[in-house]
Amino acid sequence: MIAFPKPRTPLVLATHNAGKLRELTPWVLSQGLEPHTLDEFGIPSPEETGSTLEANALIKAEQARKQCALAVLADDSGLEVDALEGGPGVMTADYAGPAAGAEDNIRKLLSALDGLPPNRRLARFRCVLVLWPAERESPFIAEGVCSGRILAAPRGQRGFGYDPVFEILELGRSMAEIEYDLKEKYSHRGLALAALHNLLATADWPPGDGAGC
Repeated sequence: MIAFPKPRTPLVLATHNAGKLRELTPWVLSQGLEPHTLDEFGIPSPEETGSTLEANALIKAEQARKQCALAVLADDSGLEVDALEGGPGVMTADYAGPAAGAEDNIRKLLSALDGLPPNRRLARFRCVLVLWPAERESPFIAEGVCSGRILAAPRGQRGFGYDPVFEILELGRSMAEIEYDLKEKYSHRGLALAALHNLLATADWPPGDGAGC
């Protein structure tokens, strides 16, 4: 009898951010899952009204899960700068305003830290991932934190968002200067994905012959 492989479990990536999609998709495939996007279902981004990254990730996951009835992976990430009392935090994406782009956000951040020495520019990227299977009443939640500092000027051409001005202390390079395999290892999102993988390794999900779990 011929043994046919079981179909991959579909999973919706609850983000419209192209950079996040690029970073999440390889992990999803490695787990034996079939990635889908919000655009495929015509699902818009929800209003992020939470006061924490976890609350906002849950908002994204709940909306997508209700509208597509499939497993969902949602992400919310933030930059926490000590000199800004932990800001911009949940306002990271809209730091320079709702219509602002990455360059606007970076410009405002560098202006706020202008003149501060390296030891007063310490910061961290934090990522919270919510993976919510369609058949489960509660989600899997994982977090990753990458410590570093804010540079005085952008460096590097890779990555997105604040990556050009965030230096990973352990490497002495900006997030935009490192190759993808290093970013996967050191970044907040990569660390959150590793933590999520560990959670799934002891769970009964995904069903079937998932490659990574």
